[in-house]
Parts: sequence; structure tokens; C-alpha cells
Amino acid sequence: MKDVRIIKRYQNRKLYDTFQSCYVTLEEIAQIIREGHEIQVIDNKSKNDITYMTQIQLLFDQERKSLKPGNTELLKRVIRSEEGTLTGYIQGLESKLNISNETVAATATEEFKPFVNAMNSMENTATLN
Repeated sequence: MKDVRIIKRYQNRKLYDTFQSCYVTLEEIAQIIREGHEIQVIDNKSKNDITYMTQIQLLFDQERKSLKPGNTELLKRVIRSEEGTLTGYIQGLESKLNISNETVAATATEEFKPFVNAMNSMENTATLN
């Protein structure tokens, strides 16, 4: 397993990659994740783990920049789900189908793959309380 890359988030919202010793953008963090690296994002002042919230922000940023129209029906299903969260929706699907994230990723439709991939990258990260 690869080492966890620590990203510090400063009060000015800048993100600093301690491995590369430089500031990074959300897109650069997405590339780090795509390359298979694990990351942990720490708020520099409070020392809280904000990995989950940063990855959600990253997904939002990528959706906002996407040239393809979003699927509002899928979002309504997520919102109407028991937990009303993306992770809760996917976990509910997994438990109903009794399958793992890897199986879902291998068989998901093109429409659903970005959500499954996001779930896989967020798995085992702490949430911001």
C-alpha cells in the first residue's frame, strides 16, 4: 500500500501538498487520487481531518466544469434515499445487491461510474464532524 499524501488546508483555503512541498489545486488533488495515491487533508489550524469534505468539494468542482448535462433524476433519487447522501445511496445499493464497491464499479452504467469512482476514493476516510 502506498503512503498517505498529507495535504494541509490553510485559512486562506490554499491547499499545500507536503510531499511535493508546493500548493496544489483541487484538480491536482484529483490527479493524485486518479494515480492511485491515498490522501489525507488536514485543516492546518484545527488539525481536523477534512479529507471527506475536500473530496466532496472536488467532485462538485468537477461536476460544475463538466460539459455534459447533469442527471437530475439520479440526484433526486440520491436526495430521496434513506440517508439523503451520495455515500448512503451507494452503500444502500451495495447492501441491497449484496455486492462490493469493486463489483459495482465493474458493472455500473456510464452514467453511474463517476459516483461509484468517487465512492471508492472516499472509502475509509474520516468524515468531518
